[in-house]
Amino acid sequence: MNGAFATVGRYWKPLFGVACAAYGLAALVVGAAACIAVAAVGLSTLGDLDTEWDRSAGLLVAVCCVAAVGLVAVLLATALTTAACPAVVQNAVLGRPVTFGPLWRQASARVPAVLGVMLVTGLIGLVPALLLATGVAASVVAVVSTYGPGDATAFIALGFAGFLVTAPPAVWLWTRFTLAPTAAVVESQGPLTSLRRSSLLVRGSWWRTFGITLLAYAAASAAVMVVQQALNVLGLVAGPALAAPDNPADTTAPLALLVILVPLGLAVQLVTQIVTTVFPQLVLSLIYLDRRIRTENLAAHLSRASTP
Repeated sequence: MNGAFATVGRYWKPLFGVACAAYGLAALVVGAAACIAVAAVGLSTLGDLDTEWDRSAGLLVAVCCVAAVGLVAVLLATALTTAACPAVVQNAVLGRPVTFGPLWRQASARVPAVLGVMLVTGLIGLVPALLLATGVAASVVAVVSTYGPGDATAFIALGFAGFLVTAPPAVWLWTRFTLAPTAAVVESQGPLTSLRRSSLLVRGSWWRTFGITLLAYAAASAAVMVVQQALNVLGLVAGPALAAPDNPADTTAPLALLVILVPLGLAVQLVTQIVTTVFPQLVLSLIYLDRRIRTENLAAHLSRASTP
C-alpha cells in the first residue's frame, strides 16, 4: 500500500495524464456516437414520446447502439489505464524516467492482451452476478405482486442458493488471475499465458494476495465515497438556488450554477473512475513484483538491468 502511494506521488503526472487522455477519448467517441444517433433519428422523435412504433423502434436501436459504443469505449480506456500502471511500476523499479509519450505507447501496445484478461476475469464473476440479480428481482416481484410470492419463490431460491454456491469458486479464480494484467504488460505475454503466470505466482500466497487486493479496492472505494459525499453536499446547497431562484425572471444565477456544477460533476466522475482503476492496479503490480522476487529471484535480474 505504501509503495502504491509513493508511486502515485512520484509519477502521478504521466499516469493520470494517460488515464485522462484515455477516458477523454472515450467520452469523445460516445459523444460523437450520440450526435450521429440524434441526427439519424431526428430531434422530433426525441421530443415526442407518442410517435408510431417504427420511429420508436428506431430510437430504441439508436440508444442501444450508443450504449454499445460507450461500453466498448470505456472497456478500451480501462484496459489502457490498467496497462499503464504496471508499465509505470516497471520503469520506476528500473530507475527509468517515465513520461507521457513513452508510457502511452508502451501501454497501448499491451491493450489487446490486457483487454482479453479483463474479459476472462469478468466472465468469471458473471454467473454469480446473474444469479444474485435473479434472486433480487424475484424478491422484488414477490413483494410488489398482488398475488403473493407464488412462482417467484423458486426463482428466489435458485438465485440466492446459486449465488452462494458459485461465488466462492468465482472469488478463488478471480484472485488466482488477479496478477494477469501485470504479467501481460511486464512479460509481454498473451491473455492465456498471462493467466497461467498469475496462477503460478499466486500459488502458495492466495490469502495474502486476496487480503491485500481487497484492502486496495476498499481504500479506493472509501476515497471515492468521500469525494462523492462532498459533491452531494454541494448539490444540496446549490439545489434550492436552482429550484427556486430569488427572481424567477432572472435565469442567470441558475444557469451559472449549472455551468459550474455539471463540469464539476463530470470531473469528479472522471477522477473517481481513475482512482478505482489506478490505485488497486498499482498495488497488484507491486504484489506481482514481490511474488517474483520471492519465487524467481527477480531482485538479481532487476539489479543487473538497472546497472548502467
